Amino acid sequence: MARIEGVDLPKNKRIKIGLTYIYGVGISRSTNILYMTKIDENIKVKDLDDTQIISIRNILSNNYDLEGDLRRSETINIKRLMEIGCYRGRRHRVNLPLRGQRTRTNARTGRGTKKTIAGKKKAPRK
Repeated sequence: MARIEGVDLPKNKRIKIGLTYIYGVGISRSTNILYMTKIDENIKVKDLDDTQIISIRNILSNNYDLEGDLRRSETINIKRLMEIGCYRGRRHRVNLPLRGQRTRTNARTGRGTKKTIAGKKKAPRK
């Protein structure tokens, strides 16, 4: 089993998909890494040599922020937005959507469960 950046890659998946289990690596970055290391993307993770694993590990550690470092930098950026009091920071603080989505309906995760208003009746149909 290949262990890269503290993540165990699934043995029976192709290496192109297996690399996406690392936080910060998606399909396109995975494809670029395999192109740079000249590894076929259809090889399963269990069929990799030690030299191939080491070359993947070297490229990931030298070129990209991954796993803990990436998570830490994301939280620092969000805290910075909240401290300076910008629109996005205020929306983060009250746990509401911040990219322009509507909140009159939907956005239930941020606003909590529905609260029924007593005495509010629907308009009669004619």
